[in-house]
Amino acid sequence: MRTPARAAPTLLADLGGTNVRFALADTGRANPLMDDSVRRYRVKDYASLAEAIRQYFADTGLTASRAVIAAAGRVSEGETVKVTNNPWQVAAHGLQAELGMESVHLVNDFAAQAMAVPLHTLDQLASVGPQAMPQAGARDTQTFVVVGPGTGLGVAGLMRREGRWIVLETEGGHAGFAAHTAEDVEILHRLNARFGRVSSERMICGNGLVNLYLALADIAGQPPEEYTPEDITARAEAGTDALCVRTVETLAGIFGSVAGDLVLSLGGWDGVFLTGGMLPILLPWLKHGGFRERFEAKGRFRETLEQVPTVAMMHPDPGLLGAAALAVLDAGMPLLPNG
Repeated sequence: MRTPARAAPTLLADLGGTNVRFALADTGRANPLMDDSVRRYRVKDYASLAEAIRQYFADTGLTASRAVIAAAGRVSEGETVKVTNNPWQVAAHGLQAELGMESVHLVNDFAAQAMAVPLHTLDQLASVGPQAMPQAGARDTQTFVVVGPGTGLGVAGLMRREGRWIVLETEGGHAGFAAHTAEDVEILHRLNARFGRVSSERMICGNGLVNLYLALADIAGQPPEEYTPEDITARAEAGTDALCVRTVETLAGIFGSVAGDLVLSLGGWDGVFLTGGMLPILLPWLKHGGFRERFEAKGRFRETLEQVPTVAMMHPDPGLLGAAALAVLDAGMPLLPNG
């Protein structure tokens, strides 16, 4: 396999509804993401992605002839994406022509987060449970689940086959919610009356906190406050509102149930990597609440699930890190674990 003495840098973008983050990747390095190149811009300040990229190049004095764009939306045939809650529509070949680049690789943002797994170092991972830390890349055949709550609930499979990493992109967050406890049934009854159909994402995301809070208030016969997700987590962390505490505890437990179901569905026996914008807030509740118990409570498969590790990804920019991993693969180089 040909490896240049120094690979040309690749532009990376992690594009969401509110912000876009840029960086460069040096695909010739073991750690390809150039941390000092990371910049963030607000989407509303620019008419298009191309305009924001030009501003990034002007601000940093950097340039690149190739790009990997991770976008929060479903990528159609690898060519176009309409980003959720974002006015931009991005077309790979159009962007390539407008910026005079050699190539533009457009990928779903959660697929990029999944590809960040092999590049995480041990100090960027936090165990959720007593199991040994999984070692991505330790064997030629591995299957992991990558799942994370933020604005929605992202789900992906990450497979290693014959030494190659493969991402299975899914919309698993929109799968129907399976109630496991009497309280789950009561919550499901209320949310079903409200929404008609209840997916896991209805509870495991930012707005899901509000949905759970309202359902639990109704179950308790307690008048709810007009809380935002931030209000609920702040009061739960401070311990000043028992219903808010119960809401976050309940989300953590349901998250465990869903994560365990994903292991069964995708065959992710080698481990579950947790990510997403809500993870830093939820992590203490995941470590000390009902997450692992409900993760393992899978009947005849309990003993199997007890052996499956759950790990939080703590890198500050997993989308850019995963885009850097994809840039390495696009350059025809092997993706080596960071150790």
